[in-house]
Amino acid sequence: KMLKQEGVGGFYAGLAPILAKQVPYTMAKFAVQGAAADSIYSSMGKTPADLSGGMNVSVSLASGVIAGVAAAIISHPADTLLSKVNKAGAGGDGPMITRLSNIAKEVGFVNLCTVGLLPRCVMIGTLTAGQFGIFDTVMNTLGASKFHFHNPNAH
Repeated sequence: KMLKQEGVGGFYAGLAPILAKQVPYTMAKFAVQGAAADSIYSSMGKTPADLSGGMNVSVSLASGVIAGVAAAIISHPADTLLSKVNKAGAGGDGPMITRLSNIAKEVGFVNLCTVGLLPRCVMIGTLTAGQFGIFDTVMNTLGASKFHFHNPNAH
């Protein structure tokens, strides 16, 4: 039915808005977690090799919370728009970008950025901490080490 009414493009109508939310969310999550973990280790004057597995997981959990909150804040406006555009009739008729624009105008920029943000920060902060905690636990269990980017000219 969808293929007949909208063509093949109908299957991908929501792809651009999802990517506009998911790419910044994921980039922020990983960039902030790495920077937060480095800052935590630096503030302790230690490296991961100097600390126990449990302490390293604690750093992963703490940096995961920080990363999750940052990612939630960055992606919240887009996530709010996506939640609203998926409701029947939301944003009127027309192409996806027009509907998203109409919803953004109706809701307002401040509300788009702030309504529901605190529960989202709690949820995403907790989930992200868990993800990085599990990741580091599995890495330690397998004896694997993380790849860290470095400046090859610094050596």
